[in-house]
Amino acid sequence: MSSIKADTISGIKWSAIGRFSVQGVSFLLGLLMARLLTPEDYGIIGMLGIFMAIAGTFVESGFSNALIRKIDRTETDFSTAFYFNIVVGLVCYGVLFLAAPFIASFFDTPILKDVVRVISLNIFIGSLTIVQNAKLTINLDFKTQAKISLATTLLSGILGVVLAYNGFGVWALAFQSVTGNILSAILLWIATKWRPTTPFSKASFHNLFSYGSKLLASGLLHTLYCNVTTLVIGKFYSPKDLGYYSRGEQFASLPSINITGILQRVTFPIFSTLQTDDARLIQVYRKYICIASMIIFFGMCLLAALAKPIIVIILTDKWSNSIIYLQVFCFALMFDHLCQLNLNLLQVKGRSDLFLRLEIIKKTISFAILIAAIPFGVFAICVSKVVYTQIAVYINTYYTGKLFGLGYTAQIKDFSKYLICSLVSVLPAYLLTLTSLPHWLNICLGGVIAIGIYLLLLRKDNYMQEIIELIKSYAYKVVKQ
Repeated sequence: MSSIKADTISGIKWSAIGRFSVQGVSFLLGLLMARLLTPEDYGIIGMLGIFMAIAGTFVESGFSNALIRKIDRTETDFSTAFYFNIVVGLVCYGVLFLAAPFIASFFDTPILKDVVRVISLNIFIGSLTIVQNAKLTINLDFKTQAKISLATTLLSGILGVVLAYNGFGVWALAFQSVTGNILSAILLWIATKWRPTTPFSKASFHNLFSYGSKLLASGLLHTLYCNVTTLVIGKFYSPKDLGYYSRGEQFASLPSINITGILQRVTFPIFSTLQTDDARLIQVYRKYICIASMIIFFGMCLLAALAKPIIVIILTDKWSNSIIYLQVFCFALMFDHLCQLNLNLLQVKGRSDLFLRLEIIKKTISFAILIAAIPFGVFAICVSKVVYTQIAVYINTYYTGKLFGLGYTAQIKDFSKYLICSLVSVLPAYLLTLTSLPHWLNICLGGVIAIGIYLLLLRKDNYMQEIIELIKSYAYKVVKQ
């Protein structure tokens, strides 16, 4: 267990440093751009989300996870995956290039024609780095990934700010994105020093694709779900509405999706090493769920409570319409880690067939809920996400219960106290935002009160004590150095 704990701490540390340093830099540079650009500019880029995400899913095709999970992977497997990714990347770029006029016509936004053809370059560039990222993940080398992500985000972000300041509008966002991906590809190739050395193998392809194809289908369904909303809002509402919606979702995603992403990156290779030991696998899994819930629930509840002063101070009043969207998204995304870690268990057991089955069921329900919400406005669409998330948690835990005896009820017992304590802790912070206090004071005072109450409520929790001791240990090492 000590090796698992050490790998987990090291992986989470560097993955967290990478994620949050990148997000921090991106966030600060993004604030400057948000002040220079308009909601319409962000809405135009948001319209392309579904097309870029679908193309990216096709390019990856589940091969990354297939390589990470496969214990007896060979150099032929890496080379085969690399050749396949490049071919699909080229095909996807060609399709989007030709489809650009039709996409612009669909949204009745002429500038999209050229924007699509530039932004789509990211698809091919990304195909050049899938194997490199997989190799670093297999080796739990999140330190290198963190350094590369931070460097590319900083450099491309500075370019975006300069372009936005000089009046490039939506093109500032487009060139920032492409530049970042080009720099990332160059640095990953330099860092890994990996090059394909064997020819394409049909046998290797069939082996990887038999597992990855289910993840591809699942990924397409999930991608459609995550991005079809922007398509709907962009079509039936205005780019400004989509800009407010996207900004609210982006802010809500910062704590939840980043922490979940860190856990998913770190836990999947670790879970894969435990795939033959169910008892230990579940023991480690339950610990991850509790610790993640402790952090994510509180972070999301506090963000929802302080949404108004945060948006007004950071983005100014022109983005105030995104406050309610941010609050609703907090209650939708705070459960995402439960879904993702449950699905990780199915993947490491090789049950990508069950993974696909669950996605079909969930996404059928999600599309039905979305269609029902469309006539009632953008707010109703946001609320539909909350409803769907609760359904998804129940469905995702079904096979976990069947395979490991750890179903919905058992998992609720593990995480429910963290949700209740979080809601109680942030209530005073929310009430402060209803007063006439300055926004900065609401954030500072409300945050301190909420953290204090939360620590008090969980002072006897074993996992809280373990985290506090870990923080003290690292603080002691830093001071001693």
